[in-house]
Amino acid sequence: MDVIYSGLHRTPEEVVSAAIQEDVDVLGVSLLSGVHLTVFPKIFNLLADKGINDLIIVAGGVMPDEDVAELKKMGVSEVLLQDTPPEAIVKTLTRLVAERGPR
Repeated sequence: MDVIYSGLHRTPEEVVSAAIQEDVDVLGVSLLSGVHLTVFPKIFNLLADKGINDLIIVAGGVMPDEDVAELKKMGVSEVLLQDTPPEAIVKTLTRLVAERGPR
């Protein structure tokens, strides 16, 4: 498993562009600013505009538990909160890719 880190303070446009350029299987976005309910719809819209519908989208960071259901309704496959151990993150991502199957 390779990880491509795009850095801090990236716009949804930059994140989607990097994901497409790198041909990723999973797009993970970690937010600490409380803007997850604004950012993820933008990401999904940008992906749809580019005809990308096979990416696994994962949210992470600091967010209220009550927002998890809303993110999943949007299409986020999994929400990994700030206290998720690294081993659990790897296990979750591996499971999600296996469940999706080959692209």
